Amino acid sequence: MKNDSIRAFRCHGKDVSPVLERIAAPRPDPGQVLIEIKACGLNFADLLMIRGTYQETPPAPFTLGLEVAGIVSACGAGVDLKPGSRVAVFGGAGGLAEQGVFPADRVIPLPDTMTFEDAAALQIAYGTSHVALAHRARLQKGESLLVLGATGGVGLTAVELGKLMGARVIAVARGAEKRDIALRAGAGVFIDSATQDVRSEVKALGGADVVYDPVGGDMFDAAFRACNPEARILVIGFASGTVPQPKPNHMLVKNIDLMGFYWASYLTFRPQVVTGSIATLMDWHAQGLITPHISHRLPLERAADGLELLRTRQATGKVVITI
Repeated sequence: MKNDSIRAFRCHGKDVSPVLERIAAPRPDPGQVLIEIKACGLNFADLLMIRGTYQETPPAPFTLGLEVAGIVSACGAGVDLKPGSRVAVFGGAGGLAEQGVFPADRVIPLPDTMTFEDAAALQIAYGTSHVALAHRARLQKGESLLVLGATGGVGLTAVELGKLMGARVIAVARGAEKRDIALRAGAGVFIDSATQDVRSEVKALGGADVVYDPVGGDMFDAAFRACNPEARILVIGFASGTVPQPKPNHMLVKNIDLMGFYWASYLTFRPQVVTGSIATLMDWHAQGLITPHISHRLPLERAADGLELLRTRQATGKVVITI
């Protein structure tokens, strides 16, 4: 790698295929840290950024990649971090590159026992599920947790954390081949949405107290109709491409709470929620209670292939780009 340039996977406009190219090597400004990136976790948000539909899409051109892990190379003024430190950071963009500059106040020190790949896979997926289940829905031991898209990036962590928190987990995914993955993560029951009727199957199991929905569309409607009175529905995302239209009168009759959830916004208005959650997750990882499921590890040259795995739903858990 040349000292004055780095390779980066860049997006040049809405619906334009990103390209791997050389750009000027970054330098940290005050309050920033320069990281030699070792791993970057891919997320559905990367696909939305390419389409120009993500709520926090940077102006083009920009480097894709929301969450990274690597080694501190240099620090801007006012930053007291030791070069050579192993860290992870949620930067919101800039991760699919050999180096990147990120806000120092988002840097998380890594224990020696955590690999860069695990660190890059942990922040968004586990952070989303933990804050959503523990902070927003206040999931209780013994409750029935219905997880849609249960073998995707965030869905699989919701299964794992739901089981760890003492819930009875019902996992829903498309395709019988995903059954074993969901059951190994902690699901008590697996429902194949390709061949089974989700509403009737969940009702037969006693209904849902909490619904974790990163899918939307028809799956939201089926889950809504399978909810118990006073159920809480977590709206995580719309991987189906369809935003559901819930009926407030039905919510009223069944006393159902519909909860929107966006993890990254907590970094702005209540950062202590995220920092407390990450500390808990790091401790659980150190104890061996959670283990990121990484279905694919690909080099930077194959970042486009990794995004295609997400788009076509061929990945389970996380796709991590190693650099």
